[in-house]
Amino acid sequence: MDLQYRIEDVPPWYLCVVLGFQHFLTMFGGTLSIPLILAPMMCIGNDTIATAEILGTILFVGGLVTCLQSTIGSRLPIIQSGSFAFLIPATIILQLDKYKCPMIIGNSISLNNSISPIYTGSPEHTEVWQIRMREIQGAIIGSSVFQVAIGLSGAVGFLMQYIGPLAIAPTISLIGLSLFKAAADTASQNWWITLMTIFWITLFSQYLRDVDIPCFSFDRKNKKCSKSGYPVFKLFPVILAIIVSWSLCGILTATNAIPDDPNHWAYPARTDNKTAVLTQAKWFRFPYPGQWGAPTFSAASVFGMLGGVLAGMVESIGDYYAAARISGAPPPPVHAINRGVFTEGVGCVLAGLWGTGTGLTSISQNIGAIGITKVGSRRVVQTAGLLILVLGVIGKFGALFVTIPEPILGGVFMTMFGMIIAVGISNLQFVDLNSSRNLFIFGFSIMFGLSSTNWVSSHPDSIHTGNDIVDQILTVLLSSSMFVGGFVGFFLDNTVPGTARERGIMAWNELLDSGDLCDSSECYNLPYVTKYLRRWNWASYVPLSPTFAGICRRMYRLPH
Repeated sequence: MDLQYRIEDVPPWYLCVVLGFQHFLTMFGGTLSIPLILAPMMCIGNDTIATAEILGTILFVGGLVTCLQSTIGSRLPIIQSGSFAFLIPATIILQLDKYKCPMIIGNSISLNNSISPIYTGSPEHTEVWQIRMREIQGAIIGSSVFQVAIGLSGAVGFLMQYIGPLAIAPTISLIGLSLFKAAADTASQNWWITLMTIFWITLFSQYLRDVDIPCFSFDRKNKKCSKSGYPVFKLFPVILAIIVSWSLCGILTATNAIPDDPNHWAYPARTDNKTAVLTQAKWFRFPYPGQWGAPTFSAASVFGMLGGVLAGMVESIGDYYAAARISGAPPPPVHAINRGVFTEGVGCVLAGLWGTGTGLTSISQNIGAIGITKVGSRRVVQTAGLLILVLGVIGKFGALFVTIPEPILGGVFMTMFGMIIAVGISNLQFVDLNSSRNLFIFGFSIMFGLSSTNWVSSHPDSIHTGNDIVDQILTVLLSSSMFVGGFVGFFLDNTVPGTARERGIMAWNELLDSGDLCDSSECYNLPYVTKYLRRWNWASYVPLSPTFAGICRRMYRLPH
């Protein structure tokens, strides 16, 4: 691949800053939607200050873990941020009867009815949503210990022998399918503005994706100007769509084309109904562990969140190979994958301690941005991590984006969740779609995942094992379509007879295998300590060590 900067190259500092900020813009659209989806489920209501603080926390922890991942983890140019895979289990947990919202009054917004109403922003309201946040924190911390153990033990190689496209496709697809209600509820507040936002995103990302904006530069050495094209529409379709739609809503608000009446159907599209958050938010706010209180732990929540951990882990392993291929690095050896999974697990534990409301995983959009910009430098991503961390501390920065009208976010959700579904289905390109075996496994996994979880969610009291804790665990797990569909796909793919080529295992590994996958490379070695580890024989038995040999050879031996 014709790269301007390969993984080990170090661009000038000013170029690192510009390209790092570009990575921030690429990941921000998806990150912004996470606290906005969580807000109604956690009974935050219209408390925009709380939403902005959660957003700042996600950015802070995401920046911190990005630096860790690119420096001592997989050492690949990968951005870490909030994951949608954790939202489904969080939704299931928060739908339990004990977490149903009371009536919250403020800014003409109310949630579920209760005997005594609570006003938005009051101490009572703060405690209401923080109780729910602490439960999610405990679930993320407890379930992420499993991912830490997987990376630390070197079991990734063993597990990868059994996880194929037919297990991954339904798991990821059901993430998007399960979020359709959140997208519809947000979009329905003003369908015209939502459709306008969808139009702009479609225009920029599809119709104008090959249109470059001309940029001029002066060559001091040759003393002449040169013109080059910059793919603005391809890199920033979501951000551009938000800016254009937001600006048009601002014009409609300024001209009173949208009435200043909270009861009017178009009112949610006004740009001034959340502006108070800009004056109330602090200029600087440093997130810290336990800021919402001590996390609470329950077996049901921890086991329920495991589905999100597994989905995020599998998705990230695929991203490691994609990032290596696109940044000019050799395929990651097993020790790099072990460290990547381990570091991501530690990152999820940190996310639980800080209280982001979701776990962390690699961001695929940023890997695509590397392919477009031809800059695969690790230093650029490390710079991006620092920028994301700093911007997470600036309170008014997060507050600014919280003021975006919700119908605009509805359009973003529609397109973004649709892409998640498509990304899951795209894994089927490796399998034989003329095989009735494969069609049955994928179709049944999706159908059973949606149908069974819909029934369990509608009948939460239908599971009676005689043990309340077991009942809660089964209710949470069986209410997650992602977990049920992924497990069914995994089970059938490994038990129904089929050849490696038919299952897509051979095509998948042929794509990933551009050399000896187990040969180490300098770009994956740990900085400063590798030369010492090579002197000690015991280091070859440590899964995180660059000298680890373990199950490396067995890992990629294809079944016949």
